[in-house]
Amino acid sequence: MRLQRSAASGQLLCSLSLLFASTLAAQTPGIAEKTRPMRKLDGFVPVYWDSTGGKVFLELNPGRELLYVVSLPAGIGSNDIGLDRSQLGGERIVRFDRVGPKVLMVQPNLRYRAEQTDNPAERRAVEESFASSALWGFKVEAESDGRVLVDATEFALRDGYGVIPALARARQGTWRLDPARSAVYLPSTKAFPRNTELEVTLTFSGDQPGSWVREVTPTPEAITVRQRHSFIELPGPGYSPRAFDPRAGYFDFTYADYAAPFPEPVTRRFITRHRLEKRDPSAAVSDPVEPIVYYLDPGVPEPVRKALLDGARWWNQAFEAAGYRNAFRIELLPDGADPMDVRYNMIQWIHRATRGWSYGSSVTDPRTGEIIKGHVSLGSLRVRQDFLLAEGLLSPYAEGTERSPEAEAMALARIRQLSAHEVGHTLGLAHNYIASTQGRASVMDYPHPHIRLASDGRIDLSDAYLEGIGAWDKVAITWGYQDFPEGTDEKSALDRILTEARGRGLTFLTDQDARPPGSAHPGAHLWDNASDPAAELSRMMEVRRVALSRFGENTIRRGMPLATLEEALVPLYLHHRYQVEAAVKLVGGVAYTYALRGDGQEPPQPVPAPVQRKALDAVLATLQAKELALPTHVLKVLPPRPSGYEATRELFDRETGLVFDAVQPATSAADLVTSLVFDETRAARLVQQRALDPSLPGLEDVIDRVLGAVFAPSPANAYHAEIDRAVQRVVVERLMDLAIEAGMPQVRAIAAYQLDQLR
Repeated sequence: MRLQRSAASGQLLCSLSLLFASTLAAQTPGIAEKTRPMRKLDGFVPVYWDSTGGKVFLELNPGRELLYVVSLPAGIGSNDIGLDRSQLGGERIVRFDRVGPKVLMVQPNLRYRAEQTDNPAERRAVEESFASSALWGFKVEAESDGRVLVDATEFALRDGYGVIPALARARQGTWRLDPARSAVYLPSTKAFPRNTELEVTLTFSGDQPGSWVREVTPTPEAITVRQRHSFIELPGPGYSPRAFDPRAGYFDFTYADYAAPFPEPVTRRFITRHRLEKRDPSAAVSDPVEPIVYYLDPGVPEPVRKALLDGARWWNQAFEAAGYRNAFRIELLPDGADPMDVRYNMIQWIHRATRGWSYGSSVTDPRTGEIIKGHVSLGSLRVRQDFLLAEGLLSPYAEGTERSPEAEAMALARIRQLSAHEVGHTLGLAHNYIASTQGRASVMDYPHPHIRLASDGRIDLSDAYLEGIGAWDKVAITWGYQDFPEGTDEKSALDRILTEARGRGLTFLTDQDARPPGSAHPGAHLWDNASDPAAELSRMMEVRRVALSRFGENTIRRGMPLATLEEALVPLYLHHRYQVEAAVKLVGGVAYTYALRGDGQEPPQPVPAPVQRKALDAVLATLQAKELALPTHVLKVLPPRPSGYEATRELFDRETGLVFDAVQPATSAADLVTSLVFDETRAARLVQQRALDPSLPGLEDVIDRVLGAVFAPSPANAYHAEIDRAVQRVVVERLMDLAIEAGMPQVRAIAAYQLDQLR
């Protein structure tokens, strides 16, 4: 009887559902009827604009999956806040599920899958084990032939990008979205065959805006930006994911496949890259089926525009090395084209109130890792900063009215390299920070200008930056994009590419191995040069001495306030800072590779003791007063800053009021050096390496050498004596930090003992 009642109940529920659906359909108008007075933008997701009500509607196909991206076409202009023009948000696959009078915008959970099975129950078990995310709920306004019309006004006019959280993270006050000052931005609301772009103007109001907001907004209590909602067709079949290899230099794309055969690992790793195929995979050199084409922002002025085009085109050299002909192109964005359109890989020119980073990002298919759109953002002040560096090195203005072709050439050479670097990220490549020790083998390293002294003592900038793609870059593109003939053992072929590169001295190490604190590899660092970091530091100090000896009025143009010399002085005085970081990494350093079992690479090795001691000597030499003291002629020429030229964070701190502080630069440089030497992870490695091999320096040895270097000198004059005292104070304070805050108890004990002995 219970079974009969259950069946009857089911039939009743089914009848009620059918009755409700038919009633709803009778009450819901057709799409054509509902939208008759509206303006239609037909495309991938049709858009309807109701000008009378100021509303926007979307026509959806329930059940269809697509890619959803929120971006920021018009930003705030502050590097510190980080909300730049044309900044991309994260991509998400979504589908629209019809549930009675509602449509739910649902993001499936692709981090956990069941790919390697045909069993629907096994797939359902994974889907139901991990949460999905319903991102929005729409009300059905009309329907026709299975398609539904929804009012997307409230959905669009929200802070989908996360401007308010970004302002909060930057501590720029408390902000709220003001609907009365927000609206659909019709000029950039467009529908194309493969994507639909819905753009809005949003205004955020705040009562106590922070200093960075005040710096860039005309009325700081109101921040108006534009956000864009992009609905993008997912790529079709035919893309073959390539398995990730940590030795190859690509970003990884990772998810868990719970249908992986036991005992294979659940985690699956692939690389991100564009789709590229040879027309003839059996040919050594072939044209592509479709080339990769990038477009440059036409808002870039000359001569920077040409430099950016030239640098980005270097990548064609790498694709040629991989066996492609005409596979990579750079063109100027056509008139009328939208840079946020998914069909255009873009290189955009970004302005900010202060200089900041450039970066390469992309829109990627979350299912496969295929890059759909590469998007490069280049900070416009980069070229001016490099020109300033060159001015400080050359002091080129004897008359004060002439140009400096050498400085201009160096700045443009850097811009070519920057363009290539950021495009490389959008091709899927990660930083390779060991390349500078391997003959400047990759544009994916951060390049410090290689400045030489000519035989006549002149500063030579001609080799500041290399021209063209690097040897490692050709290896990486060949590994990631090579289209192998049918029947090739792909894994073996890819292994051979990396093995042959290693035989030529070309390897890969990335951010985790290079960025202080905590990094330990002696060859991987940012903004360094040469295979011998200590010797390069000594050479760089000589270049710095020569440039400082010539620094003065000739560094700036006629008519500029003499106080503005400090803008060029700061980067010149600290010209050696990154090479110091590179040399310090030899102390307690460990050489290693991303070795795989059976690939023949050597195990990790500590840096030999003589090399560590030589590096420490080179670093401590930078703490001598004769290196830190500014030349007398420089101090005599620097006046207080005039009205209208207020101090900025690009200048040295000072304790002397308006007057230039002659000791503070030495304090800043000494603190930079000492904080690196007394980094707590380095200190722990020194304790460990001495315990494992007594021939290697220990923490006590390093502290003794530092104290001996900074407390032993006999100053040449009173100025040098003040610098010595400033350096001594910095060293003691950093040693105190080590004694109090270091994680390893042995480090704290050794530092405390050394302080007691010093007292």
